Amino acid sequence: MSTIAPKFRLSYFIKSILDNTFWAITLLTLIGLPFVQVILFYLELPVIGGKLLDPYLALTILADPSRQVPLLKSFMQTEFFKIAVFPGFGFAALLAAGTIFIERKMLAKLQLRVGPFYCGKIEGLLQLMSDGIKLLSKEIIIPAKADKPIFWAAPVLFVATAAAFVSLIPAAGGGWVVADLDVGLIAVFAIIGFFPVITVLSSWSANSKFPFIGGIRALHQMVSFEIPLILSVLGVVILTGTLNLTEIAESQDTYWWIIFLPIGAIVFFIAMLAELERIPFDLPEAESEIVAGWLTEFSGMMYGLVQLGTYLKLYAFAALFVVLFLGGWNGPNVWPPFPEEIIEKGIEVGPVTAHFPGLPLLDQQMLNDVLWFVIKVVGVIFFILLPRGVFPRIRIDMLLHIGWYKLIGLAFVNIFIALGLLYAGVLGPEGIL
Repeated sequence: MSTIAPKFRLSYFIKSILDNTFWAITLLTLIGLPFVQVILFYLELPVIGGKLLDPYLALTILADPSRQVPLLKSFMQTEFFKIAVFPGFGFAALLAAGTIFIERKMLAKLQLRVGPFYCGKIEGLLQLMSDGIKLLSKEIIIPAKADKPIFWAAPVLFVATAAAFVSLIPAAGGGWVVADLDVGLIAVFAIIGFFPVITVLSSWSANSKFPFIGGIRALHQMVSFEIPLILSVLGVVILTGTLNLTEIAESQDTYWWIIFLPIGAIVFFIAMLAELERIPFDLPEAESEIVAGWLTEFSGMMYGLVQLGTYLKLYAFAALFVVLFLGGWNGPNVWPPFPEEIIEKGIEVGPVTAHFPGLPLLDQQMLNDVLWFVIKVVGVIFFILLPRGVFPRIRIDMLLHIGWYKLIGLAFVNIFIALGLLYAGVLGPEGIL
C-alpha cells in the first residue's frame, strides 16, 4: 500500500503560520510579561535628568534625539558595551564572520573551487547564510556511549575560553579593553593553556577512536608549540619592562618591535599557526586520515559553536600579534579633525534649529586607533589564512621536530638579541636610550 504525500496548499501554510503566531503571542503575554515585571520589581531604575525612568519618560527619550545622543555616549563608556559590543564579543564575532567569508573566497580563487566563489548572486554571501541556517536546523546527535555532560559542555567551554581570550586584547587607546590587567600577557597564556584540556576532554567524552586520536594529536601539537610561543614574546617583555598589553602597544608609538625582534615575530607566527591548527599544522583535523579529528562526533550547533570559538581564537591571536609586534593601534592620523563647534555645541539640523549635544560619539583619536587596529588585524589574518591554499600538510614527526628543536632554538636567539639591545644601551623600557 503506497502513501501519497499531501499536496502543498498556500492556505494551509498561511494557517499554520497564523496559528504559531497566535500561540507565541499568547505565551509571551501570559508568561513573558509577568516574568519581566517580576524582574523589574527587584531592579533599581535609573534616574535621568532628576526623574525616575518610567515608560512615559522612556518613550519621550526615544522620540527626542537630543536626549538619545548623550545617553548613547554614556552607554558606550559602560563595561557592558565593552563586553558585548566593542572591543568584546560583538566586534570579535563580526570580524570572525568576515574572516570565514574572506577565507572561503580566497581559497576558491586560489584552488579554483566552485562553492562560495560562484554560488549566489551577492558574491557568495548566500552560501554563508545557507550554511548558518543548516547548522541551526540540523539535528544534534549524541553518541550512545558518550559521556553526555562533558560532551555537551565542551563546545560551550571552548567558546567561553575564546571569549575570555578576546577580553584581554586592547583594541584602542584610552581604556578600550574589557580586562586591562597588569599581568595581561601571563593571563593570555594561562587562558591559552585551557584549549588543550578542553580538546582532550571533548575527544575523550565522545567515546570514539577517531575523535580520541585527533584529541591526542591536538594535545601533542599544542603543548609542543606553547613553549616556543611563550619564549618568543620574552624579548618584547625584556625591552618594554611590562606585562601589560596596553603598555606594550603604547611603547611602540615611534617604532614597532618587529623591526628589532624579527626572529621573535616569525617564531610567534609559526607557533600561532600550530596553536590554531591551521595548515600546514592541521594534524588534529586531518580529513583523509581521521575524518575531522576531535570534531568528528559534533553535529548541528555543537559543531557551529566550536567553529565560532575557533575563529574567535584566530582573531584574538591575530590581535595579540598586532599588539606585541606591529604597534597595536598606533599609526598616523588619517581621520580629519572635528570642528570645535561640533565638539562644544553639537550640531544643528532641520528647518527648526535643534541642538544635538554629545556629538561626536567617538573622538578623532579613537577613530584613528580603531582604523589602524582593524587594518593591521585584517592583514595578519590574511597571512594566517594564506598557507591553507598554498602549503601541504606536514607529518607529525616533522611537526614535533619543528616545535621542540628549531622554534625553541630560534626563540632563545631572540631572547639573546633582546638582552644584547638592552645591555648595549640601544633599547630599553624608556625607549631608544
